[in-house]
Amino acid sequence: MLGVFSGAIVSPPDELVAAGCRTPSPKITSDALVKRFVDTNPSSVSLQIGDNAQLAYTHHSESMLQPRSFAVKDDIFCLFEGALDNLGSLRQQYGLAKSANEVILVIEAYKALRDRAPYPPNHVVGHLSGSFAFIVFDSSTSTLFVASDQFGKVPLYWGITADGCLAFADNIDLLKGACGKSLASFPQGCFYSTAVGELRSFENPKNKITAVPAEEEKSGCYFQGGRTSSSCS
Repeated sequence: MLGVFSGAIVSPPDELVAAGCRTPSPKITSDALVKRFVDTNPSSVSLQIGDNAQLAYTHHSESMLQPRSFAVKDDIFCLFEGALDNLGSLRQQYGLAKSANEVILVIEAYKALRDRAPYPPNHVVGHLSGSFAFIVFDSSTSTLFVASDQFGKVPLYWGITADGCLAFADNIDLLKGACGKSLASFPQGCFYSTAVGELRSFENPKNKITAVPAEEEKSGCYFQGGRTSSSCS
């Protein structure tokens, strides 16, 4: 799966920017990245959402235990990869039908957070149990919400394209050729929300997630905070 967002939606983390400046390497634009995804993944689907967001996904070569899914409802777009162990109880909690899958559940959880819930974002992701990574984009508010499970069972990476867009993907090789050294693993057990404005840990949402320079031959940095750490590849 792939999500690409312009600077009008999200400002790339300073650590990724600095990593790319420290050891420059070839990059490509966001449009070229999406085209590369579509060209190299059979039966892929791509979507342009307004002028500032692009999503793409494919079921090709997906794991049976960690399928990819996509849904849109009420201007909320979601890409989800993985499976939730507690999907049944969460369906009941959010009043969903038994046919509702993980991607629908995440959309409804996000809507509850946005519209009704008096609790912070970490309460939503903290209640998800299983293997997952997801990208939510609310086009009505231009809000981006991204998360990875607490054990990093579903890989997720982020980087900066040549035209300054922030890209997320489950395939590091795709981003290596697009983002140069401005690339890192998205830290497990963390979420990134433009409504909050920075990267946070599920378990320790008040702790700052810091970046540490990686070895020269690797990508530019890795993020760690609280009990969470994630290295670049």
